Amino acid sequence: MTTIWPWLSIVALGAFHGINPAMGWLFAVALGLHRQSRRIVWLSLAPIAVGHTVSAGLTLAVVVLFGAVLEPLHFRLVAALLILSVAAYGALYGHRHRVRVGMRVGMAGLGLWSFLMATSHGAGLMLVPAVLNLCVADRPGDLAISGSLPVAFAAVAVHGAAMLAVVAVVAIAVFEWLGLAVLRSTWINFDRLWTVALGATGIVLLVQ
Repeated sequence: MTTIWPWLSIVALGAFHGINPAMGWLFAVALGLHRQSRRIVWLSLAPIAVGHTVSAGLTLAVVVLFGAVLEPLHFRLVAALLILSVAAYGALYGHRHRVRVGMRVGMAGLGLWSFLMATSHGAGLMLVPAVLNLCVADRPGDLAISGSLPVAFAAVAVHGAAMLAVVAVVAIAVFEWLGLAVLRSTWINFDRLWTVALGATGIVLLVQ
């Protein structure tokens, strides 16, 4: 069970990012409606997923490198402070400093936008506790995560696949049947929920 729950949390985080309009599906639908093309909706999914996954992968790669030189206690402290900093930034500034692109953006621009959005949201940082738990499960008694790049990249792949699956389902459902008007009656502030989740994760890392 110690290895199942971290993977489930990684999948859940991917699904959460996939259902969050700010992380891509809303843009894919808007592009499709603007160009009157279902094909554009499908094509938009690839750069959105790639940008998000690259951001998370680079973040975890840097974290692993830091884990190789920091003591376990210091590593947890640094990771917790980084996560709390991102949460504080989101609570203070919200959407005001987010990257925006227009409806004429190309696929490369959409991928870059997705990368920057995932980075500003701290998507990769949120995977750190799960990856840390997986590494501890693989090496009982060893709290360091140095040398754990394969585990980290596997986590990123699972996270990205879960996100892509949910983004695809939501984007096509909204484009084909629901329409953007659904957001007026069922809007949920996912960014606020994400900020709360980041803060809770940082606190958990601090007190562990």
